[in-house]
Amino acid sequence: MTQAQPTAAEHGLTASNVSMTDAPEPDAAPPVPGSLHALIMDQLDDDQAQDIVSIPLAGKSSIADFMVIASGRSTRQVASIAQKLAELVKHKGFGSVRLEGLPAADWVLLDAGDVVVHLFRPEVRSFYNLERMWAFGDAPPVAGVA
Repeated sequence: MTQAQPTAAEHGLTASNVSMTDAPEPDAAPPVPGSLHALIMDQLDDDQAQDIVSIPLAGKSSIADFMVIASGRSTRQVASIAQKLAELVKHKGFGSVRLEGLPAADWVLLDAGDVVVHLFRPEVRSFYNLERMWAFGDAPPVAGVA
């Protein structure tokens, strides 16, 4: 008999006490210096991205080794961070990056191969809440969190 996955409420999360930084990072470890993951994390920090979260996917998904989620304060900042990051990854020899969502820049996806980066405006990020989906698996979303 299999055990049921704990719900968000069983983790003590409610609409009033959840923030973007509450999502657990299982098996989180600092990025390996010189790696694509480290380059992306450092650049996001340098570009003043907000609420940067790295979710290790190795062994859980074949899409990438890491999913990085971050916010920009405006569509202009999201677009600027995305373009600069794509150019840096290519310039450092990690290959070209596929960009999706750049014209609107509410949510920009950068596929750099081993690392997938989601850049959001804060309102759009809280609506989709990718951290919760990956952190709690099949647990239902917490009511009232948007």
